[in-house]
Amino acid sequence: MLKRMIFPLVIGIVGCAVLIALGTWQLRRLEWKQGVLAEIEAEIAAAPVPLPATVDPSMKYLPVMASGEIGVEELHVLVSRKQVGAGYLIVTPFTTTDGRRVLLDRGFVPDEAKDAPRGGGPALVVGNLHWPDDMNSSTPAPDPGRNIWFGRDIPAMAAALDTEPVLIVARESTGDGIEPMPVGTEGIPNDHLEYAITWFSLCLVWLGMTLFLLWRIRARTI
Repeated sequence: MLKRMIFPLVIGIVGCAVLIALGTWQLRRLEWKQGVLAEIEAEIAAAPVPLPATVDPSMKYLPVMASGEIGVEELHVLVSRKQVGAGYLIVTPFTTTDGRRVLLDRGFVPDEAKDAPRGGGPALVVGNLHWPDDMNSSTPAPDPGRNIWFGRDIPAMAAALDTEPVLIVARESTGDGIEPMPVGTEGIPNDHLEYAITWFSLCLVWLGMTLFLLWRIRARTI
């Protein structure tokens, strides 16, 4: 009987060891990811600096401020918010006092306020540079007739509004009726805890199957 139990016992021990190792690795990854997110959150919340003369994607999340004028042209990006429902992000041109023209994400308005007059004018904008991951191969093309975009496509929006391909996401109000939706870490995936729970759960299942098999072997030899 003992000889017949050795092989399933070894397989059971090795399998549990592998699954525990994978779960432990995911816990280490979780700790690392939490540190990365904390660094990003600290960067996002830092004191704003003047808009750099040269901007590139390595400056993602950089807090900036700029004086200038908000344009009246608008692009409307369809989004959905929990407990609020459908609405639109309002993206406009922003002309700085030194003559640069960039994109400004002013924030969220509900669906019924999509075409409400908002106006522009002089403003001090405080926000973060951002290159959002809104676009993928399944994102529909914008509907210019209804002025509806389905993601913040920076190059295409810059071409439509004749601006630099630079986006500032406002973190302070730029006008009544528009709720700022500041840059945050909510969209950055952090599923390592779920993965760890999955591996540890599989370990328990594997252990249970091993014990059941050993019990069956023992029962057949009695």
